[in-house]
Amino acid sequence: MCRNIKTLFNFEPPTTEEEIHAAALQFVRKVSGMHTPSKANEAAFFASVDAITAASSTLLSTLETQAPAKNRTEEEAKARARATRRFAH
Repeated sequence: MCRNIKTLFNFEPPTTEEEIHAAALQFVRKVSGMHTPSKANEAAFFASVDAITAASSTLLSTLETQAPAKNRTEEEAKARARATRRFAH
């Protein structure tokens, strides 16, 4: 359920608002236990997604590092290789 929750800091090209929103949505889904909220919970659900998106954007824009930016394509390839090894059994 949380596949979109990934490290979003220090990448080249920089993390997009869409990626931050997708991670926030997955976080709210995980915490609430709901993939799709009922009509009664819809406003609270999406308000939480928006709040977490805003907080994450603020965090990512204010963090500092001396480390070189990671290449998104290389990191995805490493993750795929780890998954292949992990599930090869």
